[in-house]
Amino acid sequence: MNVHFIAIGGSAMHNLALALHNKGYQVTGSDDEIFEPSKSRLQAKGLLPEAFGWFPEKITTDLDAVVLGMHAKADNPELLKAQDLGLKIYSYPEFLYEQSKNKTRVVIGGSHGKTTITSMILHVMHYHDRDVDYMVGAQLDGFDVMVKLTDDNDFIVLEGDEYLSSPIDRRPKFHLYKPNIALLSGIAWDHINVFPTYENYEAQFKIFVDSIVNGGSITYNEEDEAVKRVVEASENPIRKLPYHTPEFTVEDGETLLETEEGPLPIEVFGAHNLNNLAGAKWICQHMGVDEDDFYEAIATFKGASKRLEKIAEGKTSVAYKDFAHSPSKVAATTKAVKAQFENRKLIACLELHTYSSLNAEFLKHYKGSLDAADKAVVFYSPHAVEIKKLEAVTKAQIASAFERDDLIIYTNPDSFKQFLFAQNLENSALLLMSSGNYGGLNFDDVKSLVK
Repeated sequence: MNVHFIAIGGSAMHNLALALHNKGYQVTGSDDEIFEPSKSRLQAKGLLPEAFGWFPEKITTDLDAVVLGMHAKADNPELLKAQDLGLKIYSYPEFLYEQSKNKTRVVIGGSHGKTTITSMILHVMHYHDRDVDYMVGAQLDGFDVMVKLTDDNDFIVLEGDEYLSSPIDRRPKFHLYKPNIALLSGIAWDHINVFPTYENYEAQFKIFVDSIVNGGSITYNEEDEAVKRVVEASENPIRKLPYHTPEFTVEDGETLLETEEGPLPIEVFGAHNLNNLAGAKWICQHMGVDEDDFYEAIATFKGASKRLEKIAEGKTSVAYKDFAHSPSKVAATTKAVKAQFENRKLIACLELHTYSSLNAEFLKHYKGSLDAADKAVVFYSPHAVEIKKLEAVTKAQIASAFERDDLIIYTNPDSFKQFLFAQNLENSALLLMSSGNYGGLNFDDVKSLVK
């Protein structure tokens, strides 16, 4: 099969390209810019475009399929040529569905937790040498690529993202997978540039639940009121299986999960991660892994990349970075670190980096999200606000939104770095939350702070 990727350099797109190359497909692609690690990984397989840019001459009737990435525009010259030639054009999720039509599709959805839950499931399968196909949104230990496709495997595990499928297909990705087995972890308004109201956002999850095939199942977090409401109101003839946070204790910075066999030490921590673990356990059981085997494997799970990832640990201090940016994720992550290290001072730093978090109206949803921290810091770049063509947000608006009198706010990357490296982390925990890098912070440099 001959497949061409328009905007091959994105994280998801280059991983799909690599998966198809590994499957023996003829793969080509284009992009106007490609960054690391995509660039090196494509180059190693001979898939890096010879020149950056768009080349309509690459689009010919010899192609069996064109896969269109979100980074491309609707007037992309290669896309226009493909449309003129009447070629089959797929969005990323459409093509994944096409590749998995004859498999049992396991789809993990939710505003938060889906990457961690998907990672937990894959870790358990890998631990027990059970081969499955997959697509996950983070690099995992022991996995070369983030997408795997074979002709032989019965199961495919898909992280079900609610963001749009492509520039010409405005449906959320997770509407296209038609799961046999699904999970819904939580609903908290996000992507407000696409879903301008909460009601519009929640409606996407109703469509997801209704897209599960007849006779399929939905495993859902019954502690999330919106999830419970959406799932229990669905008239889709599927099995509805609730889960909740299991019992656990924290002793001397170690989390112990209560099981029938007694307390089990685990590497991950925080109530939200224990809740994720409960969901992952049920999905693994649907996939044929019994409870004891799940516990044996999950004890060695260290977490998904960028999700409560330990930067460094010393005798009296520890530093973590986390992808958290939405209000619910920020609150859950901050509480988790404080609960794990309750006798240490928690310094929590949040970068407002996404479209939603830099929206003046959306900011109010951050109320109380940093309350668990002993010292709370917010960084944002006015330049990022300009790039996203948003109305300027002020320090006063941010201070008012978080409702914390002692909130420290920085808008200059150098000033933030000076503050950070002036901190004495003795008997402290440092938490850096961002989907960016604080205007150029090298996280490796933070290791020098930890004693």
